Amino acid sequence: MDGALLTAFTTAEDKHWWYRERRAIIARELRKLGTPGSAIEIGASGGGNCRTLAEHGWDVLATEYLPEGVEIARGRGLNAIQADARDLPLPPESFDLLVAFDVLEHIDDDALAASEIYRVLRPGGAALISVPAGMDLWSTHDELNNHYRRYDREWLSKVVTGAGLVVDDLWSWNVLLRPAVKLRRNGASRSRNEQDVTAVNPLVNAALGTVVKIERYLPVRSLPGVSLMMRAHRPA
Repeated sequence: MDGALLTAFTTAEDKHWWYRERRAIIARELRKLGTPGSAIEIGASGGGNCRTLAEHGWDVLATEYLPEGVEIARGRGLNAIQADARDLPLPPESFDLLVAFDVLEHIDDDALAASEIYRVLRPGGAALISVPAGMDLWSTHDELNNHYRRYDREWLSKVVTGAGLVVDDLWSWNVLLRPAVKLRRNGASRSRNEQDVTAVNPLVNAALGTVVKIERYLPVRSLPGVSLMMRAHRPA
């Protein structure tokens, strides 16, 4: 993702159905972690998720590869630095929580990024990770966003456990809309995919938001979805 597109995405994410529901998932997971401490987000874009962490009492550092994202995050009052997830300029065992939402798919060497996640987490520290799911959903959307891959459960688990982390929970998200997403992306042009987040009709936005909220109450976490979500930890 280039700087101009990142700026457009961070402008739209406050109201967009996909980002809003993901923040709701993040909030639910944070409530499971107990007393807040120090947190880091890698690939933070403009810091939208960091604000959710801060609202729940975490002392959070935003790291972002692109300078445009760092500038936006600082403009939102967040502590933010420019950093490469494969080589974080931070001492080991520095954080109680690390979050990486839709980051690993952008990195050529995802195993190296996972090793950095392990390195900067304190023993017993938690990681919340999300990635796009299913190579059968690969489309120009992924090319536009500079993805190297989409994951299945086995692949993501192998990357994370290979770094030394322990998987606590792994589930699918955006399951109900997966058939529609597959149909749309398989037939979408590059220009249409550019509008996935930056221009959504308000009525469509509300309808899609309702669908993903319904998913909270259905036993669909084990079914294929558009995304995979994971909670893991560094062993004490």
